[in-house]
Amino acid sequence: MKIVAIDYGCKKNILELLSSSGFEVIVVPCNFTVKQIMQYKPAGVFLSNGPGDPFATANHAIKIIRDLIKIKIPIFGICLGHQLLGLALNAKTVKMHHGHHGVNQPVKNLNNNRIEITSQNHGFKIEEKSLPSNLKVSHYSLFDGVIQGIEHKKDPFFSVQYHPESSPGPHDSRYLFNKFMETIKKSNFYAKKKRY
Repeated sequence: MKIVAIDYGCKKNILELLSSSGFEVIVVPCNFTVKQIMQYKPAGVFLSNGPGDPFATANHAIKIIRDLIKIKIPIFGICLGHQLLGLALNAKTVKMHHGHHGVNQPVKNLNNNRIEITSQNHGFKIEEKSLPSNLKVSHYSLFDGVIQGIEHKKDPFFSVQYHPESSPGPHDSRYLFNKFMETIKKSNFYAKKKRY
């Protein structure tokens, strides 16, 4: 299954895990337009991790992500990609006092009530009180209650703040790459794509 990964500073291991999960991954620079992205005929789009202030990155990234949201192509974001997806869906990001850094960070998955041990490295967060009504929190930090994952209630968009690809590090969250595959297969976008 072909996907496009938008590179904001992507880690190699994320691309390797996407590939080993059954994806054909095409990496494009962060200034590619939706027209350029869709020329590859992807079934989904991955928003990568990367450094810096998401609000500053949003100056050139948000329009592209919002155009992808309009066509309802499935989207999965990690770290900076999570923050950018939140901004594109009208949430807000704020700078944290200390941030989250290192391994062994406990996160609660609200979809199944399981605890995941995660690796994290970020200094910004999505502000929970800014979440629009069409988004829900899927994961949160057991250290301080910070949002660690969001999902759209209707459309095939989801993201996590932490790093499921960490290596070495905890592997509790590797299931997210398979979740992306399942999200694509269940999406109306993919159903229409298969008809052509």
